[in-house]
Amino acid sequence: MKRILITGGAGFVGSHLCERLLNEGNDVICLDNYFTGSKSNILPLIGNARFELVRHDVTMPFFAEVDEIFNLACPASPVHYQYNGIKTIKTSVMGAINMLGLAKRTKAKILQASTSEVYGDPNIHPQPESYWGNVNPIGIRSCYDEGKRCAESLFMNYHQQNGVRIKIIRIFNTYGPRMHPNDGRVVSNFIMQALQNKDITIFGNGQQTRSFQYVDDLVEGMIKLMNTGDDFVGPVNVGNPGEFTILQLAEKVIKMTNSKSKLINLPLPQDDPLQRKPDISLAKDKLNWEPKVPLDAGLQKTIEYFKKFVTN
Repeated sequence: MKRILITGGAGFVGSHLCERLLNEGNDVICLDNYFTGSKSNILPLIGNARFELVRHDVTMPFFAEVDEIFNLACPASPVHYQYNGIKTIKTSVMGAINMLGLAKRTKAKILQASTSEVYGDPNIHPQPESYWGNVNPIGIRSCYDEGKRCAESLFMNYHQQNGVRIKIIRIFNTYGPRMHPNDGRVVSNFIMQALQNKDITIFGNGQQTRSFQYVDDLVEGMIKLMNTGDDFVGPVNVGNPGEFTILQLAEKVIKMTNSKSKLINLPLPQDDPLQRKPDISLAKDKLNWEPKVPLDAGLQKTIEYFKKFVTN
């Protein structure tokens, strides 16, 4: 049994990770300031004697005796991370410094939840971990993209200078139950619009591509990475290499919800990537991991979850 700290533990991904690690018999400390996380996500866990919930902002130091740290704290959807760009950067950078300091003091192993956004609008397709990216450092998305890139740099420096045991995972588009219904990401947007028979808003011509991974596959990849030996630190891509256009996703959601929604096109936001697909060769090799949940099966579970937010 390990004592595990999860920052951003009341969030979409964090709550699933808390649940999985508790089910495996660990003690779990869930840290969250509820900016995008929600108590409702972890409500079923609160009665568990091995679960501890702490309201805390990672930009401030935190002290606890732990064996492992999963650093997930940071808003991940454009709507939320652009709401307060300074806070987003502080969460990524100062949060990383504080958690790395804790890992250094307690000799804990620490995993950084990085992102495919470190690749920016990529010139290489699919994106391997060796690609350095094409990021606009002063664009509207840079608070998130550059914050995560800086956090990766901090992790590598703490590892090289102080011997901190680190893992870096680059997460590609993930969806599933407990996503915020208004988080502005394409899967939640389309499902909510379709369930209410509202117009489905497609930015640009809809030919830009994304790869969608179900949250259970991501959690499996995170745990497998954390359990690798200290010689492998990453970064490693974890995502579903199945590639779909935004238009294909919209049509699929309309069909699966029996919606009367119509498609409308809006201008493409600044610096929005035109292609996104992970090269997961490294994850297959080092983690023996690949996604298992097909898009249709994952979407069906997600649609069922979102139905409770819609009143007919």
